[in-house]
Amino acid sequence: MSGLESLLNSVSSKTPVPFSAEFPDGRSVLVGRGEPAFRLKIVRRRALRRVAMFGHIGLLDAYFDGDVDIEGDFSAIFRVGMEIGFDRPGLMVRLRNRWHEFRLSNRSFAQAKANARFHYGLGYDFYRQWLDDPLMMYTCAYWGDGVTNLEEAQRAKVEHVCRKVRLQPGERVIDIGCGFGGFMFHAAERHGVQVVGTNTTTEQVEELQGRIAAGGWGDRLKVVEADFREVFDQFDKVVSIGTLEHAGRDQLFEVVSAHARFLKPGGLGMLHFIGHVGQFETEFFIRQHVFPGGWIPSLAETIDAMEKCGLEVVDIENLRRHYALTLDEWSRRFEARWETIRAIDPKRFDERFRRIWRTYLTACAEMFRSPVGHTHLFQITFSKGNITRANYPMSRKWLYDQAVAEPATARPRPHREPVPSRRLD
Repeated sequence: MSGLESLLNSVSSKTPVPFSAEFPDGRSVLVGRGEPAFRLKIVRRRALRRVAMFGHIGLLDAYFDGDVDIEGDFSAIFRVGMEIGFDRPGLMVRLRNRWHEFRLSNRSFAQAKANARFHYGLGYDFYRQWLDDPLMMYTCAYWGDGVTNLEEAQRAKVEHVCRKVRLQPGERVIDIGCGFGGFMFHAAERHGVQVVGTNTTTEQVEELQGRIAAGGWGDRLKVVEADFREVFDQFDKVVSIGTLEHAGRDQLFEVVSAHARFLKPGGLGMLHFIGHVGQFETEFFIRQHVFPGGWIPSLAETIDAMEKCGLEVVDIENLRRHYALTLDEWSRRFEARWETIRAIDPKRFDERFRRIWRTYLTACAEMFRSPVGHTHLFQITFSKGNITRANYPMSRKWLYDQAVAEPATARPRPHREPVPSRRLD
């Protein structure tokens, strides 16, 4: 009996989800009662050796290589894995994660840039297939009352951030890690501010520069290609949406310090990031295949760094459940548009890529949904210097009671056709 069979025979009491596993010699194991939610098909025996050595990482790598197939409810396999603790890394995976950090740390600006381009440099044509239109926000949306689709949820998220930092016409704002510029366009058009975006990914910078020029936004918007740690000015407001996760394991204080130095005394900022409750290693699968330099900090570590940098934590909101819904929609769109994505570049967007990305999107949705998980999505509103009764409201009432009327001219202008993105060789 293989190690995987022994594991399967021991987990029926730990999960209510029935499933089956089929082995290369024709034997099968049924876990639970009823129709299996999914079928795990071991195509080649080497998959069993990989699972024995590397646990869930071995199983995922075998799936990416075609040594394992999964039929049925794809999300259910990740729910089961988390319920039974199969996602906890063993010694071999922890050693691989440490070796990965040694090789690909974000310590140098050059490696941090290469790590970012590995993921964000996949091209506008790729991301436009499954992100919202037109903001193209690649971060957790805000599924408030009355929100019915991803486009509405991402507009609501961006507006939620704008209101939290109390944007006022004429203010200068920095968007650290600005992505495709969705926040920048929204804030400039709806709130009359000037926004400078920073981004270390060349492909996104070139695309955004083209859209700014084509839309006639040159007097209000600017994007700078720079590392998150390079501080070049001070601003009335600082916004950082989905950037802190890319600081790196040992660069958290440097990046938080840069956020503080970007902000004028008395200013307000918003830090929107994935964080752990408690200190845990970041999932090796994500670092190996998706975000090479990524590292999820703990909430406590982040607050400690903010306090050491002279920032006051004004408010913390947890949007973990919102991220599960966002990832569900990204996953649905990714699957629906796969043939279009594949046609963009069949060599790059091949079956292995599809398996990695559907795993990434689906598993992350289940991670944020899990009742036993420790990964959350936080929005921290902060100030540089203590707020007073005079410069900040005494309750949250203002944030939710003011109706967000959307005038006819307020919708973001349609994005132009994309500038061809450079390939990553």
